[in-house]
Amino acid sequence: MNRTGVGGLLENERRNAVLAWLLVGFVLVVAAGHLATGSLLWAGFAVVVAVLACLPPAVARNLEAMLPWEVLLLAALPLLGQVFAQVPVTGDIAAYLSVAALALMVAVELHLLTPVEMSYRFAVAFVVITTMAAAGVWAVVRYGSDLYLGTSLLLPPVRTEAALERAERELMIEFAASFIAGVVAGVVFEFYFRRRKRADAAALGIEGGA
Repeated sequence: MNRTGVGGLLENERRNAVLAWLLVGFVLVVAAGHLATGSLLWAGFAVVVAVLACLPPAVARNLEAMLPWEVLLLAALPLLGQVFAQVPVTGDIAAYLSVAALALMVAVELHLLTPVEMSYRFAVAFVVITTMAAAGVWAVVRYGSDLYLGTSLLLPPVRTEAALERAERELMIEFAASFIAGVVAGVVFEFYFRRRKRADAAALGIEGGA
């Protein structure tokens, strides 16, 4: 597997692997709980997080070849909030921060498992754009469901002018939240990449001088 560029995010340390697998186990338990209660949307989200987390070790055939546990923690943030927080962490910004973490996981795995190669900066841009695009796609899906399936995911049940204006305002707030979450995640990941690069360079310098 290629670990140059953004592929360098892949960890191969016992401590990181233990924390990452604990998070995966937690996510699977939450997925089972949501399935049992019929919350298929959140169950599907939890399964996606778990599958993406398990791909690198499955391909590498090495249980320690896990993504950084911090990335998995960010992806699982709404699930953690549902279980532990008195006020569930399922707001727009928290949800789209999770989308950003999922986008980073996809970027790293594309780099590692396919011929696609990504630089740090391209991966950050990929995270920001994907987070914003996810908000648009999710809005279109909800709109189509409301029109053709009779749901009320986006449009209000009683479509008065005031209710439609309120729904439009909430949608704009959601789009703004996805933009903020994407930018925040991009900045955080950029600092993370730089810190990892400096740490790797320092380690190589020590080894070279030894």
